[in-house]
Amino acid sequence: MKTDSPTRDSAEDLPYRPCVGVALINRAGLVFVGRRKPEAGPEHVSGNLAWQMPQGGIDDGEAPQAAALRELHEETNVDAASVRLLAEAPDWLSYDLPPEVRKQAWRGRYRGQTQRWFAFAFLGDDGVIDVEHPGGGAHKAEFDAWRWVPFPELPGLIVPFKRPVYEGVVAAFAPLSTWSAGA
Repeated sequence: MKTDSPTRDSAEDLPYRPCVGVALINRAGLVFVGRRKPEAGPEHVSGNLAWQMPQGGIDDGEAPQAAALRELHEETNVDAASVRLLAEAPDWLSYDLPPEVRKQAWRGRYRGQTQRWFAFAFLGDDGVIDVEHPGGGAHKAEFDAWRWVPFPELPGLIVPFKRPVYEGVVAAFAPLSTWSAGA
């Protein structure tokens, strides 16, 4: 006799993709956000919620801070000479992808991401930022626009399933919005 068991769309046995995120803070205490291109994928964009801070995967053998600097350069053109480390979030922050997105993102290999976040003071001029030709044109553009926003606005700009991570970033880094260029 055949019994039907309920289909369970669960990701509990899948690993999290190890990633980094960057809160780039300018002298006015505002944070960089880029608007993801629509073709960036369902894990990043949903309607008007296409803004996010630079973030991406950690390569095998790569230290998280090095990955953060690499991702920052690959997505914004800002390099290590234009920033100063302010802080590293005390914990890894994770999110699960919704089932319909998980099936499309990263070929279904991950349940979501676990991210190590870094806050960097932006010491350069806004003219350094180039989201259309990041990495000096060596990398594919992921953003089609960018702007500076106050920390409290960040969670409202991101897709809902990533919102708790952004709330954690705000809690960890908002006090750094008053960094001093001379400090």
